[in-house]
Amino acid sequence: MHKPLVSIAVLKARPGKEQALKEGLLALVEPTRTEPGNLDYVLFELRDEPGTFYMREAFKDQAALDTHFAMPYFKRFAATADDLLKEPLQLIFLEQVSN
Repeated sequence: MHKPLVSIAVLKARPGKEQALKEGLLALVEPTRTEPGNLDYVLFELRDEPGTFYMREAFKDQAALDTHFAMPYFKRFAATADDLLKEPLQLIFLEQVSN
């Protein structure tokens, strides 16, 4: 049995692009949650640093994550990322150690 892939994506907006980034990320939430391999997909904004977002993600396995990256709505977001992001997206993979 495969362990789920759990990650935190860190996305920092370019100055002046904070709202556009937030809207782009929010547009991913509902369709991603309907993907068969998605287990969790929740957006957070850093309280003390507006424009810095964390997406908590969990997918059933690597194939489910690959499917997510291939979805048209994700590809549309990815095409805008260079314009919206101050630095490259950071994807941090986690291992669950407690229930």
